Amino acid sequence: MKKNLSISLLAIFSCVSAFGQLPLFNHVFVVVEENHNYASVIANKSMPYLNSLAWKCGLATQYYANTHPSIENYFELTTGQTITNNDSYNKTVTADNVVRHLLTAGKTWKAYEERLPTVGYISPDTGKCARRHCPLSYVSDVINSFTQKMNLVPFTRFKADLANNALPAYSFITPNLCSDAHDCSLTTGDNWLKANIDPLIQSSTFKSGGLVVIVFDESQNDNSHGGGGIAWVAISPKYSKLGYRSAHLYQHQNTLRLMLEGLGINHLSGECQERVQHVGVF
Repeated sequence: MKKNLSISLLAIFSCVSAFGQLPLFNHVFVVVEENHNYASVIANKSMPYLNSLAWKCGLATQYYANTHPSIENYFELTTGQTITNNDSYNKTVTADNVVRHLLTAGKTWKAYEERLPTVGYISPDTGKCARRHCPLSYVSDVINSFTQKMNLVPFTRFKADLANNALPAYSFITPNLCSDAHDCSLTTGDNWLKANIDPLIQSSTFKSGGLVVIVFDESQNDNSHGGGGIAWVAISPKYSKLGYRSAHLYQHQNTLRLMLEGLGINHLSGECQERVQHVGVF
């Protein structure tokens, strides 16, 4: 099973060789939506934009969240480890994490957080901005560095960075509690994606070798494999296999692996380390 978990994500991309090599992306983006079952999202009329991406690009039909509630799933996406199931957690995470590997590899990063009041803001929660959905605000590599805290930015910076060709290599994008369909409808979430992520997908920078993964953190009422079946869509104009479907089971740590290996980083964090063969970068 672990080998299937390792290989299945790679199969989504057209430039993967028989040896499981992954293309090298110039930018990778993770966009996290909230709390809906796979069947409520895929082929649902409430999310026509996301479904258009799913049917054109890469769709995982057997992707499962790791647990309930939200916070551990966000940590799996960024540390590959089980840190806590307490949504009120406020400690500093010293575990291996994506920022540590990005910095070691000389890669740039930002967390774009909608409704974050100021650059570098950590807590408490304010308005529709929930810290538990901003996992990089917990890791020691960020908390203990003034420079790295400046990479926690309001989402308003995203449009400017796109326009100025100033996007980092790795972006973790957190819509607010309405835009991610946590407090508001799937239609609201879909409209947000179309308004804010489609300009990225249509940009020349992205078309030259970018990857965006849109994934839900957990299901609404399903406990299968820990956190239930959820929607996972991968878009890469240069490398996606058109209309590809993966029916292998995989989870959030596999997305972390994809993000890191897609940037040429092969020393991986947490649980994704045991799922990784030493795959070359295309």
